[in-house]
Amino acid sequence: MTGEIITLQIGQCGNQVGKQFWSQLIKEHGIGKDGQSAVGDASKDGIVRDDDPTTFFRQNDSDRFTPRALMFDLEPSAIAGVQNAFPGLFNDRNVWVSKEELGAGNTWSKGYDYGLENQEEFINMIDKEIDATENFEGFQLLHSVAGGTGSGLGSNFLEALSDRYHKKIVTTYSVFPSNESEVVIQPYNTILTLRRLIENSDGCVVFDNNALLNLATRVFRDRNTSYEQTNQLIASVLSSVTNSLRFPSYMYNSLPSIFSTLVPTADLHFLVPSFTPFTADFIPQVRDSKKSSAYDVVLDLFDKNNGMALRSNDTPVYLSIFDSIIGPADQSDVTRAIIKAQQRIKFPPWSPTALHVNVGRKSIYNVTTDHDRVSGMMLANTSSVTTLLQNACSSFDVLFQRGAFVHMYQNGKMFQNGVDEFVESREVVQSCIDQYFAAEQETFLDDVLIEDENMVGDVDGLDADGDNII
Repeated sequence: MTGEIITLQIGQCGNQVGKQFWSQLIKEHGIGKDGQSAVGDASKDGIVRDDDPTTFFRQNDSDRFTPRALMFDLEPSAIAGVQNAFPGLFNDRNVWVSKEELGAGNTWSKGYDYGLENQEEFINMIDKEIDATENFEGFQLLHSVAGGTGSGLGSNFLEALSDRYHKKIVTTYSVFPSNESEVVIQPYNTILTLRRLIENSDGCVVFDNNALLNLATRVFRDRNTSYEQTNQLIASVLSSVTNSLRFPSYMYNSLPSIFSTLVPTADLHFLVPSFTPFTADFIPQVRDSKKSSAYDVVLDLFDKNNGMALRSNDTPVYLSIFDSIIGPADQSDVTRAIIKAQQRIKFPPWSPTALHVNVGRKSIYNVTTDHDRVSGMMLANTSSVTTLLQNACSSFDVLFQRGAFVHMYQNGKMFQNGVDEFVESREVVQSCIDQYFAAEQETFLDDVLIEDENMVGDVDGLDADGDNII
């Protein structure tokens, strides 16, 4: 039996991404917008159900499905948008909106303090959702690092989850701001949040709005890009990461079995996603593209234009890679592509030149004109993520060296000792950057003792088959 995963949607961005994620999942599992099974009794129609929606949904005796999701925000509009799109789908008791409904003013400290003040209520909500599981595996948290709620409240959640549920895996899908953002203090919010992502998460999948907007112009028929479009791109990654959990396979059928292949040491857990080609299975308004074989897809995933975080022109070093190839893939094509990729890309001297690949299945309920096409998603733990981290540090330094807007945080509970929290957070992020550069060297693991507690999540129950390589 696969384990259950609870989704935490924090702030406007987190809830809007969640809206697209659940839209994709109900299509793939034959569930209506109201939670009722949209396929009736599949066995009577001669359909053998090969999916397991209970990883992300509760299922009651009347075949009604409810997402294992909790939604949090400091103002009501984003959550209302989710509820209006899916009337009756979500558990109303799993929704929290602040009584003031005023938001966090794009300030990390306000969002964080809301978390401190309401933490007991939040933990009770999470505990009740965990009580409805049989084999609880962990959390996935959806948020932005730039605004006040996703960054501040999200940071407080990460600390609380790490403290209370430290044996359960915590993964995040974290959206980084574009260069054109109107939030002048977002560099502060980003650095403060990055500290918690480094110290309190087991795996962080990063999305860069600049890269997402560039990708959207090539993927969608409508060239007028919007955040709804970029959120669909993100949802395609979330769906693909969890394909082997929801359509169970022999390997990679739990979050720890996936993320343990990707994280060599505790600090180095930032993962850059890529996806190609986008098809009607994921994007209804997708532009036409040529049909690709599994061989083409595996290799095209390394094209930086298919990535969702901008990187420099330097050749990246790959610490580890996980691919989810979805559709009617020829195994010989996959094997040939792996061999070719190993010859092309650069691994550090201490790392095996291996790609971890799962060949997943498409849903029998979400049949489109592209149902016979192969798509691929890659999570790469790569030195290229330092571009994103260094940009965040540079933007922070420009503000902080002038003392600009620091006063907006001084009333926060984490800033009673002045600017120490800023200084320490900046140091933590720099240390992570330095670790990534050190990981490119042959001697990196000389002083690293890899024990179970340094790996992702609680992997005690995994056998060797949970970490196979093909």
